[in-house]
Amino acid sequence: MITSARARRGRVLLAAAGTAAVLAVAACSSSSSSSASSSSASGKASAGAVNVSSVTLNIGDQKGTGAEALLQASGLIKKLPFKASWSDFTSGPPMLQAMGSGSVDIGGVGDAPPVFAASGNEPIAIAGARISPGAAAAIVVPKNSPITSISQLKGKKIAVAQGSSADYHLLTVLNKAGLTTKQVTLEYLQPADALAAFNSGHVDAWDIWSPYVEQVTIQDHARILVNGDGYGSPYSFEVASKAALDNPAKAAAIKDYLTLLNQAYDWSGTHIGTWATLWGDATGLPSTVMTQASKDDINKPVAITSGVISAEQQLVTAFYKAGLIPNSVNMAKYTVTTYNDAVPGGSS
Repeated sequence: MITSARARRGRVLLAAAGTAAVLAVAACSSSSSSSASSSSASGKASAGAVNVSSVTLNIGDQKGTGAEALLQASGLIKKLPFKASWSDFTSGPPMLQAMGSGSVDIGGVGDAPPVFAASGNEPIAIAGARISPGAAAAIVVPKNSPITSISQLKGKKIAVAQGSSADYHLLTVLNKAGLTTKQVTLEYLQPADALAAFNSGHVDAWDIWSPYVEQVTIQDHARILVNGDGYGSPYSFEVASKAALDNPAKAAAIKDYLTLLNQAYDWSGTHIGTWATLWGDATGLPSTVMTQASKDDINKPVAITSGVISAEQQLVTAFYKAGLIPNSVNMAKYTVTTYNDAVPGGSS
C-alpha cells in the first residue's frame, strides 16, 4: 500500500494521468540508490555495532505505497546507511512471492498478503505495522450504475486483486450483507487490468485502494458504494524475508530502514501538499487526485502488539472459512516484534 487500508493495503503500480492510460507494470525492474548522512557515515546500524555500509537491501515497492518516493520526498533517503535496490510490483502478493524466492528482503503490503504467503508456507515475517483511515479502501461502481446497495452486488462481477487487502475488504463487506463469495463473480485482476475492465464495463464493481479510489472517483466520476469504515482491517505491514532477518547485517539494515520509513510516514501526515506533489511525480496522476489521496491515506506507524497479531489472525479465520486459503495458520509464527522500537514511541 501498502504499501497500504486498509492498507492499502496491497497497492500497485499506478495508472498514468488520464482515465484509461496505465503505466507499464514493472514486476521487478530495479534501480539502486545508496547514500549516508553525516550522522550515519560510519555505516553502523542504530541497532548495534553491525556495519551496514556494504549491505545491499533489496526492497519491494509499489507506486501506490510509494516507499521510495516517500523517503525521497521527506529527504530521508539520503540517510539510508546501506545500499538500496528497489523493485516495483503491481501489488503485495507478487512481491511476497518474490520475497519467498529470495529476490526481495523487505517490502510494504496490505493486511491480506502475509496471510496468503503464510498459508503457502512462504519464509516471510511481518516486521512493521501501520494503521490508516477507512477512506483509503472502497468498492466503487461506474457513475451510471444502478447498484446503490451492497445487496445488489449479488450475481454481479467484481474486480479485485487476489490475496490483496481489497480481497479481505470485499469479503467483510459481502459477509456483513449476508452474501458469500459464491454469490458474486470474482474477477481476479491486478489493478492495471482491473482499471481497464472497470472503465470498459466488463465488471460491475471494483474493490480497490488509494490512490485508485481517488483516480476513478475524481477523473471518471465513479461512485463509492462503501469505503473501509467498519470493514476490512486498518493495518498494513512491512514484511521481511526470514533469510534477511536471519542475516545479522541485513537485519541491522532493516532496523535502520524501518526507523527512517516510519519517520517518513509521520512526515507525510503533516506535509500533505509536498507529499501529494512528489507522490504524483511517481504515479503520473494529477494533483487533484494525489492531494485527495494523500489526505485519505495518512499512515501512522504502530508497534506490533498482541492486538495487531490478533487482528491479522482474524483474516486467517475469514479466508479459511470462505475456502480462499488452503489451511489455517498461526500468524504469531510469521511475526516478529524485534523492530517495535523503530516506531516513534514504540518499544521492543
